[in-house]
Amino acid sequence: MSSHTKSFKVPFWAQIIAGLVLGVLLGWLARSQDLSWLVTTLEKVGDTFIGLLKLAVAPLVFFAILVSITNLRKVNNAARLASRTLLWFMATSLIAVSIGLVIGLLTNPGAGTGLTPKDGAKPEDTGSWIDFLTGIVPTDVITPFTELNVLQIVFMAAVAGIAALQLGEKAQPILTLSESVLSLLQKALWWVIRLAPIGTVGLIGNAIATYGWDLIGKYATFTVDIYVGCAIVLFVVYPILLATVAKANPIQFFKGAWPAIQLAFVSRSSVGTMPLTQKVTERLGVPKEYASFAVPFGATTKMDGCAAIYPAIAAIFVAQIFGIQLGVGDYLLIAFVSVVGSAATAGLTGATVMLTLTLSTLGLPMEGVGLLLAIDPILDMMRTATNVAGQALIPVLVSARENLLDRDAYATADGSSLDEPRDERPEQVPAAA
Repeated sequence: MSSHTKSFKVPFWAQIIAGLVLGVLLGWLARSQDLSWLVTTLEKVGDTFIGLLKLAVAPLVFFAILVSITNLRKVNNAARLASRTLLWFMATSLIAVSIGLVIGLLTNPGAGTGLTPKDGAKPEDTGSWIDFLTGIVPTDVITPFTELNVLQIVFMAAVAGIAALQLGEKAQPILTLSESVLSLLQKALWWVIRLAPIGTVGLIGNAIATYGWDLIGKYATFTVDIYVGCAIVLFVVYPILLATVAKANPIQFFKGAWPAIQLAFVSRSSVGTMPLTQKVTERLGVPKEYASFAVPFGATTKMDGCAAIYPAIAAIFVAQIFGIQLGVGDYLLIAFVSVVGSAATAGLTGATVMLTLTLSTLGLPMEGVGLLLAIDPILDMMRTATNVAGQALIPVLVSARENLLDRDAYATADGSSLDEPRDERPEQVPAAA
């Protein structure tokens, strides 16, 4: 009976695709027939799904980062793995921002839009390097959780994790409690992830019903630029790195990582997708103790879509709308901000903070942010999918280079099944050659 039922189980990716199609149809119906009740329903369904994801973000980030840092004690050559991970984060961000700059310079996304500086508006919250650096350290331990300041939560978790490593056995009760709380949060968030097909209907349907295709028309070149830039990174750069650096089959990577990539596309949240990203990364043969460090670290800092491609093209777009000429020095500054400041995005939906940080660094008008807010949800889907793919890619690359990757597991990874996470790997990671 159970095997018969299992054979007819609809794969998770198929459920998401069905949700996308149904969402587009319902959104089109709501807009074309002016069905306000349907628009409201789609909006509430989508908002509820995102709200459930965000509900677990603050504690999930804190305990995931804390536990991931302390788990490094179980990994041989932990410092080497951590430094290699960071270097690959930075290298791929540099590649991504370079692609964004080239696309922006070739296509002139701000030309012919009909938009003027009057169409822009300053955002309520802006970012600068002073805000970014001083904003890392919280003034109290409660506010970062109530205001969902992920960057400050990461800071506190990192401090707590390093302190726990220094204390050794004295910190073991806290570590045991933290691991239990993290498991509990992941279990609860897994139930939310299972609702993703329903959330997809609401999110996509509301986007179509609210914006339609008229808005995309004004931002056609800009929208295409973002999607093409992300697609080049996702389906060209990443496969090349897999084939040359990891000596691994790129198609197999996408087969294994696809559930996380498609959930990221729908949810627009790297942190909300993090439990699934970690699961698919482990399923691709990355040792569990290393994956439990690299994935949470990447979910809050590794943003090739939001922090590299998007701010590069957006800065060129804003400069053209306001009639400001950018020079070589400005483009180098954009690259610098993308590589160093990506933690400012902090894995939540949207990349407004990163954009304001880039514009303020270049001295561009903050009103430019207002030009892009309306189109942001449509762009954010592809950006987040690219982010999450990169967050799974880097652990695979590093594991392969350090001879830690389970090649058999990688070769058999399959994204069609979606089971709850469970401990399947031994705690100790073999020594790197």
